[in-house]
Amino acid sequence: MGRLPERTTRRAVQPELATVLRTGPFHLALRTALSARGLALHRVQQHLAQRGVHVGVTSLSYWQQGRRRPERAESLRAVRVLEEVLELPAHSLTRLLGPRRVGPDAGEGPPVATRPYRDLIAPGDAVDGLLAELPGPRDTDLHTVTHIERIRVGPDRQLLRRDSQHAVRAHRDGIDRYLAIHQGDPGCDVSQVVVRAEENCRPGRIRRDPAAQLVIAELLLDRRLRTGETHLLGYGFDDAPAPQPSTEYLRGFNSGTGQYVLQVTFHPQALPVRCHRFASSAPGSLPYESEELTLDGHHCVHLIATGLAPCLLGIRWDWD
Repeated sequence: MGRLPERTTRRAVQPELATVLRTGPFHLALRTALSARGLALHRVQQHLAQRGVHVGVTSLSYWQQGRRRPERAESLRAVRVLEEVLELPAHSLTRLLGPRRVGPDAGEGPPVATRPYRDLIAPGDAVDGLLAELPGPRDTDLHTVTHIERIRVGPDRQLLRRDSQHAVRAHRDGIDRYLAIHQGDPGCDVSQVVVRAEENCRPGRIRRDPAAQLVIAELLLDRRLRTGETHLLGYGFDDAPAPQPSTEYLRGFNSGTGQYVLQVTFHPQALPVRCHRFASSAPGSLPYESEELTLDGHHCVHLIATGLAPCLLGIRWDWD
């Protein structure tokens, strides 16, 4: 008898494992697969070695904890063989890695720590001050699975509104809120900024720093999440006018992110002459990544980023 097709020789995927293989993130999918198959890491290492792939138990442990991710060619080969060892569908783990990360935190060096908000928003003292007024757990135990953000720029070249569809996954039990941070353009009156909690959340405490044009809004979820559970929330901000035209939109990521999509839509009476996506490591630092973007027929530009390390990422535009 000839060899059976691969799909019939592999064990059926359990529903919980099938879900996390579809949604990620990579480390949670790997950890769930290891648990489902009942294989200790040293046994996995032995199976890999028998197939000519050599990976340390420590590396495997870091991969399943999310402290590191496979980046080098040999490591990516190991992930492909892991799919065979764990009897998973082909490409089910490798596709969760997405493209290789770029930037100062990329690679398989020391584990990437969660960065404090003050490293990504200036002035840092203003962020710390508002956070001190919101005692309780921070949202650093929520991993972004997917975040789709839409920005609108009006005919006066000002930011009008920001809308987010945000899917998150809990890394510990008991998470019941998310902190949304908004920083307006220089000189805007943040007392006029409107916070919208529109889907699967409701507004909690809101704190504002007029001097820093900063707003932090607590979005209360409709349930307490358990480790590994996901939640989809929709929210947004209506911006306040500023003295000068807007020239960029920037988002800070204080921990790893699955996928981020940013779209900026311009009013047909106020179209920029140039647009660029860019990434940097801190406010005011030179970008380590830049790429020109082209307006489409709907007066929009967008970027898609996968597997982000902590960084600042955004779109900048010129009016003339």
